[in-house]
Amino acid sequence: MIRPCLLAAAVSVCLNAVAQEASTVVVTGARFDAEPSLAPIGATIISADEIRRAGVSDVNAAIRKIGGVYGRQSLDGSPDFSLDLRGFGTNSSQNMVIVVDGVRRSENELSNPVLSTIPIDTVERIEILRGGASVLYGDGATAGVINIVTKRADQYRSRGSVFVEGGQFNTGEVRVSGAQAWEGFAADATLGRQRTDNYRDNNAFKQTQFSGGAQWYANQFDRVGFRYEGARQDSRLPGALTEAQYNANPRQTLTPDDHGSLDSDRLTVFGQYRLLGHDLAADLSYRKKTVGATYFDDGVPSAATYDSKQWQFSPRVRKLGAIGGMVNELVAGIDFTKWERTTTAGYSAADAEQKSKALYLRDELRFDPAHDGRVSVGVRREIFDKDYVDPLYYAGAELYQIKQALNAWELQASYQPLPAVTVFGKLGQSYRVANADDNAATPVLNQPLAPQQSHDAELGVSYANAARKITARLFRSSLTNEIFFDPTVVLYGANTNLDPTRRQGFEVDAEQRINAAWAVGAHYQHVQAKFRAGVNDGKQMVLVPNDTLSARLSWTGEGQSADVGAQWVGRQRYGSDFDNSCSGQMPSYTTLDARYARQFGQWEWALSGQNLADKNYFSQAFGCKAGIYPSNGRQLKLSARYEF
Repeated sequence: MIRPCLLAAAVSVCLNAVAQEASTVVVTGARFDAEPSLAPIGATIISADEIRRAGVSDVNAAIRKIGGVYGRQSLDGSPDFSLDLRGFGTNSSQNMVIVVDGVRRSENELSNPVLSTIPIDTVERIEILRGGASVLYGDGATAGVINIVTKRADQYRSRGSVFVEGGQFNTGEVRVSGAQAWEGFAADATLGRQRTDNYRDNNAFKQTQFSGGAQWYANQFDRVGFRYEGARQDSRLPGALTEAQYNANPRQTLTPDDHGSLDSDRLTVFGQYRLLGHDLAADLSYRKKTVGATYFDDGVPSAATYDSKQWQFSPRVRKLGAIGGMVNELVAGIDFTKWERTTTAGYSAADAEQKSKALYLRDELRFDPAHDGRVSVGVRREIFDKDYVDPLYYAGAELYQIKQALNAWELQASYQPLPAVTVFGKLGQSYRVANADDNAATPVLNQPLAPQQSHDAELGVSYANAARKITARLFRSSLTNEIFFDPTVVLYGANTNLDPTRRQGFEVDAEQRINAAWAVGAHYQHVQAKFRAGVNDGKQMVLVPNDTLSARLSWTGEGQSADVGAQWVGRQRYGSDFDNSCSGQMPSYTTLDARYARQFGQWEWALSGQNLADKNYFSQAFGCKAGIYPSNGRQLKLSARYEF
């Protein structure tokens, strides 16, 4: 006979009772809100309290500093570092999916997802699911998924805040946010402005952003609403340095006039409804983006503008029920995406379009309640249609039309053989297709790249009690036709399908509550990224550190708090060193950051610092001892927050 608490998770009436006992819903493992017993297997969760205590001012920094995800300095001076799960180098953003409240944020371009437009005050939690996840999230989810969940307004509650910060490098930020909830209706808005000159010459960055939305709800499950996000960015582009130039003066620029801009608008309409024991949900999203850049060569400007639009529609259904005394969760959904872009430049007039449609099905069964047994299986089928034409391409008119169909599958399981000890594992197949930027520069004109496929495996164990949690994972991803820029082919390099490659290694996460005031946490990753066949068989992949370690120590007292963090990154191959023949490697480095905050009534004052040891280092280098983009030096900031 099924236990009462499990039956409560299985039927809608009891789920409502669970929701009344727990004021917040804490996980979204199957692209639906769920109660805690259905949390994603092996996930790392960053809470709003951890974000506030660490004092990070943007989502990207929270993922790196608290979640232990390795990040590389952005090339445009923005806070949107290139995030890398499990060692995918310069293509890390294309091998990881980021979603915000279930809506995919990863772009169909060779660019990083823009997270700096998400107000940090609105984030409820961040879920980091490492490893292949293409069944639920599709293209590019080989390394994992980062799910950002924003706060829901509670009934009859209002909140507001004003945040002001200033610091070195002419850095400043102002952010005003507010939210109000009535019975059945809630609305919120955030307006922010930030600027910085950054560490290097000609590297100033400015951004104005607005985020706001409203929702109507009947209860915790039935709701409908919309959200708008807009951002305007201006960037100065400092360019790359050689090793000699970096050693002489890492702050210098050889491109004092290069600059770029980004305008982005995104509107999302969402809804969720419970009908006859089924949860129905859908998201409809439209994004318009304009990217501009001007580069100078011997004083002669070369300008380009890229206008892109993207539509996403994702209806889905979930059925929670009991089968033979066991809890069962069945999820089915369809994903539709349409993306198009036009280019205006003296060297290109490319028009590109990509459409995709996918069907996925995932079923999870909970068994042996005494040992919290779980097993899930899922499949996905996705079809892509691509069109591209560029009459001004330097090698001749470029034109292709192609259709590609991909399959993904996964099998996951977890079990508690001992109290507080959970063993879990995952097998699956994930994929990535070449986007318009990848196919615009291939070794053979008008021959698009083959899809990338990966066979993924993971085995882990976790120990958790009220005071501590330790999780260790072994992982392996064996890839064929990996999509990557290879500077050693044709005249100037090209995007190509590499010979077979592999990522394998292990990760350890640890959290310890020392006492009521002190807590410590750490994340360590060791990854071996190598070719497993071809002319570079056994050689290390480029721009992948073998080892990364991050650790944080936090203290909370009466009306005050402190947080100290360290990040260590081991050596890695330069970006062009495919045959590992370069005489050196990118040096390892360690950075320190800290924050102290003091509460005075409704005011919080804080002093924070990044790279406190003023370490000269770099995480981006695209040639052998060349193509170097230096990272920021020491920076101190003072901030004030008023909440009402």
